[in-house]
Amino acid sequence: MDATFLDRHPKIRDSLGLIVFVVGVVISTLLINTFIFRNFTVQGASMEPTMHTGDRLIVNRLPVTAAQIKNKRYVPERGQTIVFKNPNFNSSSNKDEYIVKRVIAFAGERVTVKDGVVTVYNSAHIHGFNPDTTVNKNEPGQPTSGDVDTTVPEGTIFVMGDHRQENYSCDSRNCMGPIPLYDIVGPVSMRIWPINKIRGF
Repeated sequence: MDATFLDRHPKIRDSLGLIVFVVGVVISTLLINTFIFRNFTVQGASMEPTMHTGDRLIVNRLPVTAAQIKNKRYVPERGQTIVFKNPNFNSSSNKDEYIVKRVIAFAGERVTVKDGVVTVYNSAHIHGFNPDTTVNKNEPGQPTSGDVDTTVPEGTIFVMGDHRQENYSCDSRNCMGPIPLYDIVGPVSMRIWPINKIRGF
């Protein structure tokens, strides 16, 4: 039996094998980043003391992917830290393209910040409740700066950083506004760096 072309040219065969391997790795990486998980590095002080500059985060894309398969918008849970596309992103500026913040309120809910306290009003809590002392487990720094009284628009969520004093966090209270659901990358599932501060969220 005659040898095939690739058998007669082993260098070409090896080169093609390497190309197929590299293409496979690239495609696998793209699929993982798109549908399963992504990693991000924290920049800035807006999420202190929960997260610090240099922290490496793993963001879970699976809930977003599952919602998209069902032709729905992914809605995170209150109190979750999420990563989303920065609505103020400008490639010519120094602003980060992706931002990490904490989910405070959902569409139709009223959010107030008064005398340093956050209060959320909805049909289940007509007199309001403080998410920081309940679902947020007192992680955000206190008090919360600002004077806010707003209702979250349809198709959006209200987010805040955990560094609430002064202007350390640009968020839904001040310079960012409500975040569209379609801009959410996913919830933060884990901090993997630094090693001595590995934790789940």
